[in-house]
Amino acid sequence: MRELKTSLLTAFGILLVFFLYTKFAGPVPFSVNSIQTTKTNLFSVSGEGKATGIPDTARLSIGVTKTASTVGAAQEQTNTATNKVIADLKSLGVAEKNIKTTNYSVNPNYDFDRGVQNITGYTVVQTLEVNITPIDIANKAIDAATTDGANLVGGIIFTFDEKTKKDLENKARTEAVKMAKEKAQSLSSATGIRLGKIVDVQESNGFEPRPIMMAQSLEAKSADTQLQPGENSIIINITLSYEAL
Repeated sequence: MRELKTSLLTAFGILLVFFLYTKFAGPVPFSVNSIQTTKTNLFSVSGEGKATGIPDTARLSIGVTKTASTVGAAQEQTNTATNKVIADLKSLGVAEKNIKTTNYSVNPNYDFDRGVQNITGYTVVQTLEVNITPIDIANKAIDAATTDGANLVGGIIFTFDEKTKKDLENKARTEAVKMAKEKAQSLSSATGIRLGKIVDVQESNGFEPRPIMMAQSLEAKSADTQLQPGENSIIINITLSYEAL
Protein backbone atom coordinates (compact mmCIF):
# COMPACT_ATOMS: atom_id res chain seq x y z
CA MET A 1 0.00 0.00 0.00
CA ARG A 2 2.87 2.31 0.91
CA GLU A 3 4.55 1.54 -2.47
CA LEU A 4 1.37 2.47 -4.34
CA LYS A 5 1.18 5.79 -2.54
CA THR A 6 4.83 6.45 -3.33
CA SER A 7 4.28 5.75 -7.05
CA LEU A 8 1.23 8.00 -7.14
CA LEU A 9 3.10 10.82 -5.43
CA THR A 10 6.02 10.43 -7.89
CA ALA A 11 3.73 10.54 -10.91
CA PHE A 12 1.90 13.54 -9.45
CA GLY A 13 5.19 15.31 -8.91
CA ILE A 14 6.30 14.75 -12.50
CA LEU A 15 2.99 16.06 -13.82
CA LEU A 16 3.23 19.10 -11.54
CA VAL A 17 6.75 19.93 -12.76
CA PHE A 18 5.67 19.55 -16.40
CA PHE A 19 2.62 21.79 -15.79
CA LEU A 20 4.66 24.51 -14.12
CA TYR A 21 7.31 24.37 -16.91
CA THR A 22 4.77 24.75 -19.70
CA LYS A 23 2.97 27.45 -17.70
CA PHE A 24 5.97 29.75 -17.50
CA ALA A 25 8.36 28.51 -20.26
CA GLY A 26 5.88 27.66 -23.00
CA PRO A 27 5.17 24.37 -24.76
CA VAL A 28 7.86 21.77 -25.14
CA PRO A 29 9.18 21.82 -28.73
CA PHE A 30 9.09 18.62 -30.74
CA SER A 31 9.25 17.70 -34.43
CA VAL A 32 7.53 15.18 -36.65
CA ASN A 33 9.01 14.02 -39.95
CA SER A 34 6.33 13.58 -42.57
CA ILE A 35 7.34 11.31 -45.46
CA GLN A 36 5.16 10.94 -48.49
CA THR A 37 5.99 8.31 -51.06
CA THR A 38 4.58 8.07 -54.52
CA LYS A 39 5.03 5.15 -56.80
CA THR A 40 4.93 5.86 -60.52
CA ASN A 41 4.46 3.02 -62.97
CA LEU A 42 6.39 3.60 -66.17
CA PHE A 43 5.67 2.28 -69.64
CA SER A 44 8.66 2.40 -72.02
CA VAL A 45 8.79 1.95 -75.79
CA SER A 46 11.56 2.31 -78.36
CA GLY A 47 11.67 3.44 -81.95
CA GLU A 48 14.36 3.53 -84.62
CA GLY A 49 14.84 6.11 -87.33
CA LYS A 50 17.18 5.88 -90.29
CA ALA A 51 18.25 8.60 -92.71
CA THR A 52 20.37 7.87 -95.77
CA GLY A 53 22.41 10.25 -97.86
CA ILE A 54 25.29 10.46 -100.31
CA PRO A 55 28.56 11.18 -98.46
CA ASP A 56 30.26 14.49 -99.20
CA THR A 57 33.54 13.96 -97.33
CA ALA A 58 36.31 11.39 -97.77
CA ARG A 59 38.68 10.55 -94.93
CA LEU A 60 41.78 8.62 -95.92
CA SER A 61 45.32 7.79 -94.89
CA ILE A 62 48.23 8.68 -97.17
CA GLY A 63 51.74 7.64 -96.25
CA VAL A 64 55.31 7.52 -97.45
CA THR A 65 57.85 4.88 -96.47
CA LYS A 66 61.48 4.91 -97.57
CA THR A 67 64.44 2.71 -96.74
CA ALA A 68 68.10 3.76 -96.89
CA SER A 69 71.45 2.78 -95.43
CA THR A 70 71.38 5.64 -92.91
CA VAL A 71 68.69 7.31 -90.83
CA GLY A 72 69.43 10.68 -92.39
CA ALA A 73 69.07 9.41 -95.95
CA ALA A 74 65.79 7.60 -95.18
CA GLN A 75 64.39 10.69 -93.46
CA GLU A 76 65.39 12.98 -96.31
CA GLN A 77 63.70 10.78 -98.92
CA THR A 78 60.56 10.41 -96.81
CA ASN A 79 60.34 14.09 -95.93
CA THR A 80 60.88 15.18 -99.54
CA ALA A 81 58.10 12.95 -100.85
CA THR A 82 55.73 13.86 -97.99
CA ASN A 83 56.24 17.59 -98.51
CA LYS A 84 55.40 17.18 -102.20
CA VAL A 85 52.24 15.26 -101.28
CA ILE A 86 51.14 18.00 -98.86
CA ALA A 87 51.83 20.73 -101.42
CA ASP A 88 49.76 18.96 -104.08
CA LEU A 89 46.90 18.32 -101.65
CA LYS A 90 46.77 22.03 -100.85
CA SER A 91 46.86 22.91 -104.54
CA LEU A 92 43.77 20.73 -105.02
CA GLY A 93 41.93 22.77 -102.39
CA VAL A 94 42.46 20.64 -99.29
CA ALA A 95 42.74 22.99 -96.31
CA GLU A 96 45.81 22.74 -94.09
CA LYS A 97 43.59 22.03 -91.05
CA ASN A 98 42.36 18.89 -92.84
CA ILE A 99 45.87 17.43 -93.19
CA LYS A 100 47.22 15.86 -90.00
CA THR A 101 50.32 13.76 -89.33
CA THR A 102 49.23 10.61 -87.50
CA ASN A 103 52.47 8.63 -87.55
CA TYR A 104 56.20 9.22 -87.94
CA SER A 105 58.49 6.32 -87.19
CA VAL A 106 62.14 5.35 -87.69
CA ASN A 107 63.02 1.67 -87.47
CA PRO A 108 66.27 -0.21 -88.07
CA ASN A 109 66.36 -3.18 -90.42
CA TYR A 110 68.27 -6.26 -89.24
CA ASP A 111 70.00 -9.17 -90.91
CA PHE A 112 70.94 -12.25 -88.96
CA ASP A 113 74.18 -13.88 -90.10
CA ARG A 114 75.42 -16.88 -88.15
CA GLY A 115 73.52 -15.79 -85.08
CA VAL A 116 74.83 -12.24 -85.24
CA GLN A 117 72.36 -9.37 -85.58
CA ASN A 118 73.50 -6.69 -88.00
CA ILE A 119 71.78 -3.44 -88.95
CA THR A 120 71.46 -3.23 -92.72
CA GLY A 121 69.54 0.02 -93.01
CA TYR A 122 66.67 2.12 -91.72
CA THR A 123 63.04 2.54 -92.69
CA VAL A 124 61.18 5.80 -92.10
CA VAL A 125 57.38 6.01 -92.30
CA GLN A 126 55.25 9.15 -92.23
CA THR A 127 51.46 8.90 -92.42
CA LEU A 128 48.91 11.66 -92.98
CA GLU A 129 45.19 11.66 -92.24
CA VAL A 130 43.39 13.72 -94.86
CA ASN A 131 39.77 14.92 -94.89
CA ILE A 132 38.64 15.91 -98.36
CA THR A 133 35.52 17.89 -99.29
CA PRO A 134 34.03 17.78 -101.91
CA ILE A 135 34.44 14.08 -102.31
CA ASP A 136 35.30 14.07 -106.02
CA ILE A 137 38.68 15.61 -105.19
CA ALA A 138 39.67 12.38 -103.42
CA ASN A 139 40.37 10.62 -106.72
CA LYS A 140 42.71 13.39 -107.86
CA ALA A 141 44.32 13.56 -104.42
CA ILE A 142 45.22 9.86 -104.43
CA ASP A 143 46.63 10.03 -107.96
CA ALA A 144 48.68 13.12 -107.13
CA ALA A 145 49.97 11.62 -103.88
CA THR A 146 51.13 8.36 -105.46
CA THR A 147 52.80 10.29 -108.27
CA ASP A 148 54.67 12.29 -105.62
CA GLY A 149 55.94 9.10 -103.99
CA ALA A 150 53.25 8.09 -101.53
CA ASN A 151 53.18 4.31 -101.36
CA LEU A 152 50.75 3.79 -98.47
CA VAL A 153 47.11 4.65 -99.20
CA GLY A 154 44.17 3.17 -97.34
CA GLY A 155 41.62 3.41 -94.54
CA ILE A 156 39.21 5.30 -96.78
CA ILE A 157 35.90 6.21 -95.15
CA PHE A 158 33.12 8.22 -96.73
CA THR A 159 31.21 10.43 -94.32
CA PHE A 160 29.26 13.70 -94.04
CA ASP A 161 30.21 17.25 -93.18
CA GLU A 162 28.73 18.66 -89.95
CA LYS A 163 25.74 20.40 -91.53
CA THR A 164 24.70 17.39 -93.59
CA LYS A 165 25.20 15.10 -90.61
CA LYS A 166 22.97 17.24 -88.36
CA ASP A 167 20.24 17.41 -91.01
CA LEU A 168 20.25 13.62 -91.37
CA GLU A 169 20.27 13.15 -87.58
CA ASN A 170 17.22 15.39 -87.21
CA LYS A 171 15.41 13.45 -89.92
CA ALA A 172 16.25 10.10 -88.31
CA ARG A 173 15.31 11.41 -84.85
CA THR A 174 11.89 12.58 -86.03
CA GLU A 175 11.24 9.17 -87.57
CA ALA A 176 12.36 7.38 -84.39
CA VAL A 177 10.08 9.45 -82.14
CA LYS A 178 7.14 8.90 -84.48
CA MET A 179 7.72 5.14 -84.46
CA ALA A 180 8.00 5.04 -80.65
CA LYS A 181 4.76 7.00 -80.19
CA GLU A 182 2.90 4.80 -82.65
CA LYS A 183 4.16 1.71 -80.85
CA ALA A 184 3.05 3.16 -77.49
CA GLN A 185 -0.47 3.82 -78.79
CA SER A 186 -0.68 0.34 -80.30
CA LEU A 187 0.45 -1.39 -77.11
CA SER A 188 -1.83 0.81 -75.03
CA SER A 189 -4.83 -0.27 -77.10
CA ALA A 190 -3.82 -3.92 -76.95
CA THR A 191 -3.14 -4.05 -73.20
CA GLY A 192 -5.61 -1.50 -71.85
CA ILE A 193 -2.85 0.55 -70.23
CA ARG A 194 -3.67 4.26 -70.23
CA LEU A 195 -0.75 6.47 -71.16
CA GLY A 196 0.12 9.57 -69.19
CA LYS A 197 2.73 12.18 -70.03
CA ILE A 198 6.24 11.39 -71.28
CA VAL A 199 8.59 11.58 -68.29
CA ASP A 200 11.90 10.49 -69.84
CA VAL A 201 13.58 10.36 -73.25
CA GLN A 202 16.73 8.39 -74.06
CA GLU A 203 18.65 8.57 -77.33
CA SER A 204 21.45 6.57 -78.89
CA ASN A 205 22.81 6.94 -82.38
CA GLY A 206 24.90 5.07 -84.86
CA PHE A 207 26.61 5.65 -88.16
CA GLU A 208 27.08 3.24 -91.02
CA PRO A 209 30.29 4.24 -92.79
CA ARG A 210 31.56 2.00 -95.54
CA PRO A 211 35.34 1.72 -95.16
CA ILE A 212 37.32 0.82 -98.25
CA MET A 213 40.51 -1.16 -97.85
CA MET A 214 42.99 0.06 -100.41
CA ALA A 215 46.71 -0.16 -101.01
CA GLN A 216 48.38 1.57 -103.90
CA SER A 217 51.96 2.34 -104.85
CA LEU A 218 53.64 4.37 -107.56
CA GLU A 219 54.90 1.22 -109.26
CA ALA A 220 51.45 -0.40 -109.23
CA LYS A 221 49.60 2.66 -110.55
CA SER A 222 48.28 2.02 -114.05
CA ALA A 223 45.04 3.99 -114.31
CA ASP A 224 43.28 6.94 -112.72
CA THR A 225 41.66 6.24 -109.36
CA GLN A 226 37.87 6.04 -109.33
CA LEU A 227 36.26 5.84 -105.88
CA GLN A 228 32.50 5.38 -105.56
CA PRO A 229 31.08 6.71 -102.26
CA GLY A 230 27.67 5.05 -102.55
CA GLU A 231 25.34 5.88 -99.65
CA ASN A 232 25.75 6.05 -95.87
CA SER A 233 23.07 5.92 -93.19
CA ILE A 234 22.64 7.53 -89.79
CA ILE A 235 20.55 5.60 -87.28
CA ILE A 236 18.86 7.10 -84.20
CA ASN A 237 17.23 4.99 -81.47
CA ILE A 238 14.76 6.71 -79.14
CA THR A 239 13.24 5.30 -75.93
CA LEU A 240 10.19 7.09 -74.52
CA SER A 241 9.01 6.46 -70.97
CA TYR A 242 5.34 7.24 -70.24
CA GLU A 243 3.44 7.38 -67.00
CA ALA A 244 1.14 4.37 -66.90
CA LEU A 245 -2.24 5.46 -65.51
